[in-house]
Amino acid sequence: MYLVCDLCCSGQSAALVGGTTMHFDFALPVDGDLEAGIKRHDQKSELAVMDYSYHVPITKWSEKVSSQMAAIVEKGINSFKFFMAYKGALMVGDELLLDGMQRCKQLGALAMVHGENGDAVALAQKTTFESGITGPEGHSISRPSYLEGEAMGRAIKLARLTKTPLYVVHVMSKDAAEEIVKGRATGQKVWGEVVAGAIGLTDQKCWDPDFKIAAAHMISPPLRNKDHQMALRRALAGGHLHLVGTDHCGWNSTQKAVGRHDFRLIPNGIHGIEERLHVMWETLVNTGLIKPSDFVRLSSSEAAKVFNLYPRKGVIAAGSDADIAIINPNKQHVLSARTHHSALDTSVYEGMHIKGKVVTTISQGKVVWDNDKLSVEPGSGRFIRRQPFAPHIYTGVEEQEATWITEEFPYGPVPVKRKGDKAEGQGRALMLELV
Repeated sequence: MYLVCDLCCSGQSAALVGGTTMHFDFALPVDGDLEAGIKRHDQKSELAVMDYSYHVPITKWSEKVSSQMAAIVEKGINSFKFFMAYKGALMVGDELLLDGMQRCKQLGALAMVHGENGDAVALAQKTTFESGITGPEGHSISRPSYLEGEAMGRAIKLARLTKTPLYVVHVMSKDAAEEIVKGRATGQKVWGEVVAGAIGLTDQKCWDPDFKIAAAHMISPPLRNKDHQMALRRALAGGHLHLVGTDHCGWNSTQKAVGRHDFRLIPNGIHGIEERLHVMWETLVNTGLIKPSDFVRLSSSEAAKVFNLYPRKGVIAAGSDADIAIINPNKQHVLSARTHHSALDTSVYEGMHIKGKVVTTISQGKVVWDNDKLSVEPGSGRFIRRQPFAPHIYTGVEEQEATWITEEFPYGPVPVKRKGDKAEGQGRALMLELV
């Protein structure tokens, strides 16, 4: 099993420098055991320096998993992730996805999906590698945007069938964004997350002759070309996509080198937890696409509402947590591995010029970053409980479920009573006998 370069203290320290004051980690199950995965992460989080919570991936299905989901919600975790990619490892099929969505709705939790067609990607990886393309560019070639769009459309339709609110992680293409727009047009409760890399980078560097640089840019779904990048920026500006995260998953160049001759072996993931607000400010605010108030919504308040942390988080108000990031909109700086606070030895944002910098971060009422000085205390982080049935995502779900048949089939009440049907009592008796 790989261990990402950034552990709890270094990754969260980088987050605080970048103005992020709460961190969500993915607590992967241990051999399908959800609670064992959380226990493992609880041990790592003993050194936390900021508030945190978990998303819990579902990779297998059983009565035990279903029961553990309920216990986890009781613990204060209200989000579960399903991978439609990574065949043979984390990928789930439609049947499991449907079971998981229904269970999420029962528990008032949020279903999250990584949308890529894992079967098709596996085939494309095989044919790409066998054609002689073995470097990082093969990663992009074998994961075309339409496979992301196909999976996204499928996930949204399954969520529509089960009437389950859906959160789409790391939307990387206009194909996927268009599926979210279509889903919301039908009244579905779907939220699309974009990561900083998608709006700040393109896939061009995957063709760099320096393997170290090319491999550093590998993420799934992959970075896309400028056309997709601009489409995602405009979708955020227009309200069609809803917040910006990072999916921070940092690997050092020595870790990436394991796939030097086979792109399928290169650990997937890029960093961004320190750079997120800066990249957002440069690409969205400085370009005039959004206002500073939109920036607050996309970077903070919408996430707080979706994950049921609002108004404790996501707003500056009496009674809310004193978590504040202060940005000097005129301060210029350059992103680089030489100056970032991550443990990574590379930066996919190397040389990016930014106008606008987080100069002060306040976490739990304490100044932790100011005048380029970081002051954190390992173990000061708090696990933040999140209650189920977040009003922002669950309001209206019950009403939609009660009315959808009559809205789509306005032909009268169901079941239709027909001449010759058995009386209701007799029908029930017959069903009992059959069972």
